[in-house]
Amino acid sequence: EAMEALVRQAQDQTVALLLSTYRDLSEDAAPTVDELFTDVGLFVLGAELSLEEAVQRFFLALFPPVFERLVEPGLERLDGGYGECVRSAGHGLAPYGNAPARLTKQLSGAALPHRVLLQALHLGVEVINTTDHLQLSRECRRALLRMSYCPHCQALTSTRPCVGYCLNVLRGCLASLAEVDPHWREFVGSLEALLVRMDSGMDLERTLAAVPTIVRDAIAHAHKSAPYLSSQVKRLNFYTLDTYRNCSQNKISYFCLCVCVCVCCREFLTSLRVYRAFYGGLANQLCVSELAAQDGVVCWNGADIVKRYTHTHILSLSFLFLSLGPILVIYRQIVHCAA
Repeated sequence: EAMEALVRQAQDQTVALLLSTYRDLSEDAAPTVDELFTDVGLFVLGAELSLEEAVQRFFLALFPPVFERLVEPGLERLDGGYGECVRSAGHGLAPYGNAPARLTKQLSGAALPHRVLLQALHLGVEVINTTDHLQLSRECRRALLRMSYCPHCQALTSTRPCVGYCLNVLRGCLASLAEVDPHWREFVGSLEALLVRMDSGMDLERTLAAVPTIVRDAIAHAHKSAPYLSSQVKRLNFYTLDTYRNCSQNKISYFCLCVCVCVCCREFLTSLRVYRAFYGGLANQLCVSELAAQDGVVCWNGADIVKRYTHTHILSLSFLFLSLGPILVIYRQIVHCAA
């Protein structure tokens, strides 16, 4: 949601800058600006599209109103056929200098890590939801029952299991999560590297904030090159008459959005580090914090009340195994972006 709001804010700022700098152009340019930022937002959210092509479409669609308002301001409003001809001519004239290439490079460099981050977060949710519904084996259920309720048969209702005994039972029950643990650690480590890279320069917020200036500079370059562009379009003899094509006017709205994705990422990274060893340490967390007796206190060892538990055998229990394929695929993408 923060990223979507960030894209909308940059879109509004771009339209506002055009309105203040090129008022006559802003109305016709607004739908083209909307389309560009819609593509950027969809790309960040995971849509299969090319930002390079989106930027090219934006500047090509922008050329007819630029030509009409700034290059040849004395012309009557361009009709549909002539507008398409001017648009085609703009493809080979490079009217904006290096602005399209600069915008493509900056957007791609900043948007790709955020795209991968969102994909990784969705995968993390999927992993957590999957492991939250593990089906325990019959042997595991019997072991848990023996650990938690068998003391009640001897009227030992307040006696808790020994820590070592509790760890043996739960580590056996959570054996498949132990297999997830090393991959989860790598996954979290890769997210950390990606977030650090994003914080050290691959900042989507700063990149989007620069878009209005790049667009303004591109239009200024075309304006300065007006004599050259006019002569080239005339030389191509594209003056024709065709049906009139209306351009819908988008209502311009302004949002004062105090959004800082950087702060969100830093806070997320801080909380994420706490859960790096979540799956490997889950048995310890459950036993020490909730289920087992404290050290030095008499406890239940599975058969009797003792002061110390000495058995180290870990139950070997098998049940649902989580497929790690999706984790590894996203992990490789994260490593590629963080490299």
